[in-house]
Amino acid sequence: MLIVDDEEIITDGLFDIFSQLNLDLDLYKAYSGEEAVAWMRTTRVDIVLSDIRMPGMDGLELMTYIRNNWSHCKIIFLTGYNDFDYVYQAIQTPGVSYLLKSEEYEVIINAVRDAIHELEKSLKFDHLVMQSREKLTTLETLAQGNYFQYLLQGTREMEELASDFSKLGIVLDPNLPVLMAIGDSQRKDMNYSFAESQETALAVKFLADTFLAERTSCLGIIDRYGGLVWLIQPMPGHGSESDESYARTVKFLEGQFELIQQACFESMGLTFAITCCADPCEWKQLSEVYDRVRSQQFWRAGDGAQMVHTVNFETIETAAHSRTLREKAESLAIHLEGGNKEGFLQLLRELTESVFDERGSWGPFHLELYYTIALLLLSYINRWELHEKVGTTGLMQRDMHASRHDSFEFLKKMAESLFDLRLSVERNRAAAVVEKIRSYIEEHIGEDLSLVRLASVIHFNPSYLSRLFKQESGVNLSDYIDEVRVEKAKNLLKQDVLKIAEVGSQVGYETPHSFTRFFKKLTGMTPVEYREILRD
Repeated sequence: MLIVDDEEIITDGLFDIFSQLNLDLDLYKAYSGEEAVAWMRTTRVDIVLSDIRMPGMDGLELMTYIRNNWSHCKIIFLTGYNDFDYVYQAIQTPGVSYLLKSEEYEVIINAVRDAIHELEKSLKFDHLVMQSREKLTTLETLAQGNYFQYLLQGTREMEELASDFSKLGIVLDPNLPVLMAIGDSQRKDMNYSFAESQETALAVKFLADTFLAERTSCLGIIDRYGGLVWLIQPMPGHGSESDESYARTVKFLEGQFELIQQACFESMGLTFAITCCADPCEWKQLSEVYDRVRSQQFWRAGDGAQMVHTVNFETIETAAHSRTLREKAESLAIHLEGGNKEGFLQLLRELTESVFDERGSWGPFHLELYYTIALLLLSYINRWELHEKVGTTGLMQRDMHASRHDSFEFLKKMAESLFDLRLSVERNRAAAVVEKIRSYIEEHIGEDLSLVRLASVIHFNPSYLSRLFKQESGVNLSDYIDEVRVEKAKNLLKQDVLKIAEVGSQVGYETPHSFTRFFKKLTGMTPVEYREILRD
């Protein structure tokens, strides 16, 4: 939620009130319409609580910008008694409500709660899925997914692409570059069939189409690993070919994918990570970019649940990683790539059951089975460059093992070590991200430390950073910032060199009364009182 008012005391007061409530909102504040627009160009805003009459860009101009860029956003205007003309224009717009500035705080809080409830209802996906199904059939989706695999095999002529796109109902322009995003679902219940898996993926795909169609042309497909891939271009017209248009589209995608994640979690209990490439690529680069984006998703920090990770590639390497595995190892490869240890080991037990039941020499079937699994594991180790972490001795030398049983036990232990390593890497990277954020906060304590700013440092979406920090450190990110600020302020007050206002500026507070309010809230005394105690 973004709070906007040109009167600082009102903005700060509302910010403090809502900070104390458990509404599960990330809060931001702006002291002008122009500053509010600057915020909305960097992050998604779901609710705007704004004064309607402000110098410069007033509330109605701000409303127009919001409607053109974040149409789902709910707007609550605060108005005086003499603003009837403004209010009359505002109430003609859906999703906009107004309150008198003289209302009690409880009335304003209830209005925000109502806006949250409306947003939650709008995220229910059942009717959205039905709308999307009328536009694109399941058969078309599966055909387009198969065509995507075809595109990954090599460069295609522009004329061929244009003809294929027309026949398959693909709304993208083969003459323009494309943005790519990959979704990795993380459903906890692994006891579901292939059909159920496909149905879930299709539901997410249809839902995403509805959210993304607002400002983009997009193609959502299911790849060979059961993951979702989106190919996206800005909506045709209005300078859609410009770099600026693609940059605006990336910001739009970051916000919309968060909404899609929230809708999927509330409707299906499904969480998934999104990795989005901010650099548009030519169609001939599709295979390389796909590999690079999947690689970035693999080396993520934490478990990735509800993550939107935006990555940039200055150059696209021309050499693609090999994705070709033996056909019989396809399901194992999906489990291995997806980090599904339980599913992998269960399938491995089924495949090797006859090996453990039988005795005798190696037959052709046993040799094929062993080397199929061994090559799958070796390919995985090579792709992610894990040689120094996982030894490969004995992997392709089956004669080093005493028996057939021992050979397949070796493969099982090798697979278990790869899954354990992946989990360890995710935890270590999560810890490294948290440490980087801590260091940044300490080094820039007097600067902008908003959630949006911190998220931009590590290129994560704000809500994921907030959850990751709490998960790894045990404290809220905002509480940690307050602790660092108050300790810094105490040290500066002890030195008795700077004025109170100067101390406040050093820890990120532009006005003395804001600093005093913050310091007293955390210490129980004002900065002046604290300094006097030290002097005594």
